[in-house]
Amino acid sequence: MKIALLITDNREPSKQHGLAEPIFGAAPAALLQGFAALPEIEVHVVSCLRQPVRSPEKLAPNIFYHSVVVPKFGWMRTGYQGCIRATRRKLREIQPDIVHGQGTELNCGISAVFSGCPNVLTIHGNMRSVAKYYAARPGSFLWLAARLEAFTLRRTGGVFCNSAYTEELVSPLAKKTWRVPNALRMEFFAPLAGREKSAVPVLLNVGVVQPYKRQLELLAVARNLQRRGLKFEMQFAGDRMLHTAYGAEFDRQLAAAPAGCARHLGEQSTAQLLAAMDAGRALVHFSAEESFGLVVAEALARNLKFFGAATGGVVDIASGVDGAELFSGGDFAALENSLARWLTAGGPPPRNAAQTMRQRYHPEIVARQHLGVYREILKAG
Repeated sequence: MKIALLITDNREPSKQHGLAEPIFGAAPAALLQGFAALPEIEVHVVSCLRQPVRSPEKLAPNIFYHSVVVPKFGWMRTGYQGCIRATRRKLREIQPDIVHGQGTELNCGISAVFSGCPNVLTIHGNMRSVAKYYAARPGSFLWLAARLEAFTLRRTGGVFCNSAYTEELVSPLAKKTWRVPNALRMEFFAPLAGREKSAVPVLLNVGVVQPYKRQLELLAVARNLQRRGLKFEMQFAGDRMLHTAYGAEFDRQLAAAPAGCARHLGEQSTAQLLAAMDAGRALVHFSAEESFGLVVAEALARNLKFFGAATGGVVDIASGVDGAELFSGGDFAALENSLARWLTAGGPPPRNAAQTMRQRYHPEIVARQHLGVYREILKAG
């Protein structure tokens, strides 16, 4: 089987065109690791960029990489017409059996729909829900992305939904849906033995600093816990977004927090994030909107205790996991009290979290689930 995956190469949105290797999001990168373990298939990754880049021809023995250049006017302002046409030309050369668009945030989903081939999509972020949360203004990027998402969902052969929450949002528009989770990258399944925990319990929060991730509210929880005499440190990892009002306020409050209460680690590479998780005791993740919650599964794969909001796909991930604690979306008092009880008890780790994550989200397991769906689509004709 020959598969074309349309994936955003993050060298484009991050403006790092000088790098010699493509940068993919965590979920697509993990799926590629799973496909690399299946030699019976041939995978072609196609990414649109605004300028030429140096790239390897192959990412694995059975995985090829293709970048196509699309001028500035061929992106969102024209409904991604340039991306659609450039992708379609490349796919005529490749002649795949099926095309899989990874995400509706940018051009991948709509390029898959207009590829001229049997196609499916994966929803990574629900753009209609995000636009609603932010009350996106007409004509803004989020407003347009939400409308393109709805247009795309109606026209694809089917949609991979990474959670029950995503499936509920997508089902009214899609012809067919499949509940298939995001995979975790192989690195998160490395052996757990020999880890050295910090002497002071570390509570980790991972994500770009923005309103729906609610870092300001978590910082307030940390201050309250310290006033109760509890010993810990809350560590925030991710872009601080100082150019936004929310990011600037977070920075101000973080600087004013009592010594030892909280600190910001900055953006983390995969290796740095793994080290932070392995030094920590718990993940605290209280997002108001979450299609899947990949960082939650990653932390549980490192056998961290989990405290989080019962939002979106996080509910699926935490289901059946020892010690995972979920709270209604805005109940920060309950979160604070539960953290206090756990810290007072010495911060014990969960028993089965890592094993459960391996069974559910290992890249090869998820890749084989994808193959089953592809065969179903092709068989249906």
